Amino acid sequence: MPVERQHNDSDSSGEHAFEARLSAALHDAGDTFEADRRTLVAGGTVRGRRLWLRRRATVLGGAAGVALAGVGGAMLVPRSASPAGRPPSAVSTTPRPAASPTARAVTADGMIGMLEKLLPEGKFGKPSGRGVDASAPLVAPYAQVVFDDGRGPGAVSVAVNRVLPGGSDARQAVQCPDRVYTPYDSCVTRHLPDASVVTVVKGYEYPDRRVDTKLWTANLVTPDGHHVSVSEWNAAAEKGAPVSRDEPPLSADQLMGLAAAHEWRGVVDAIPADPRQTEEPPAAQGNGTSIRKTLTSLLPKGLKVVAHGSDDDQFSYVVVDDGKGRSLVQINVQPDMSDVAHQLFGSGSETLPDGTMVAGRKQPGEKGGAGVVMWTVDTMRTDGFRVVVSAFNSGSQHSAATRKAPALTMKQLRAIALSAKWRP
Repeated sequence: MPVERQHNDSDSSGEHAFEARLSAALHDAGDTFEADRRTLVAGGTVRGRRLWLRRRATVLGGAAGVALAGVGGAMLVPRSASPAGRPPSAVSTTPRPAASPTARAVTADGMIGMLEKLLPEGKFGKPSGRGVDASAPLVAPYAQVVFDDGRGPGAVSVAVNRVLPGGSDARQAVQCPDRVYTPYDSCVTRHLPDASVVTVVKGYEYPDRRVDTKLWTANLVTPDGHHVSVSEWNAAAEKGAPVSRDEPPLSADQLMGLAAAHEWRGVVDAIPADPRQTEEPPAAQGNGTSIRKTLTSLLPKGLKVVAHGSDDDQFSYVVVDDGKGRSLVQINVQPDMSDVAHQLFGSGSETLPDGTMVAGRKQPGEKGGAGVVMWTVDTMRTDGFRVVVSAFNSGSQHSAATRKAPALTMKQLRAIALSAKWRP
């Protein structure tokens, strides 16, 4: 990875992590929030042994790997996901750091005070936050304020957590999103003198741009596994507030500087380590390149692959065109998923003679593009090996429909998902 890179084309990390990790964290933390998991996992959105909603990394807009559940909501630390790209050379592979025995407890007021101290001169309002909670290591410290530098209010938030150095969360946090899933204006990655890696994304709160709320983020990962995620908006709240200024209050350099402030690393040191997550979860069979190669080989004749992406272990996608418009086709290939079978295959699903379960669904697209539909065939073998493939009537999830129906029929999607080529 270059020392600094301006991205204006598709990248391979994808847009699936923000929602994905929010679901996993909510599930692990036992939060009272309960989403429609069956619908959410229907479109190839379950990863590993846990339920993942979608948006591999967050870099969509909010904190990558750390989700803010509304203004004043709890920041939730995700568990590791499968790799989403090549690791930055500056992030080393060492054991997950433990909480520092000398680190002082950090309160919600302390988090808010640090954020206000590190921001430029201005007025502050609507503070919210959470400190370090030793009884809840999956709930990350965060702070959010409405900051006004005299040019209009803008919400600014920061969240910190601990990631496995060199692990998938560390890599995903500093990767640029894939434009197929996340629209953004620019993405810049820098290596800092202390070997930390920081990525600044200038994007939007709503992928379909139905409201012109801008969301700029900075995600920093240190070689020791500190993860700091800063987000800012050109409105007083991330959702539901009118745009109050042309751009968020901090420049890209200021946003990067805020994420790099050493005060946050002391907070990370105070977070108790999760004893259940000391190493990367088992990787899926193969990798994204081989998944994409197999997917391409199974496509019906007459479909031209015009774009592709992701080198994830369990996920890949292609954009095809049959002369009638672009169509996104995405696939997840996941072993050992039996423990969520009851959430994926219910009434209306089918069991084949060999025990394979099959479910087909037609539903609106996930990201709100005008007129976008998603057709999905989900399959699971008796040993829990899952293949789920979805097709859209658009070349991306956030853009308007380019055709009446996806380029593949439900029958063709079924044939792809049930192919013996997915098993070695």
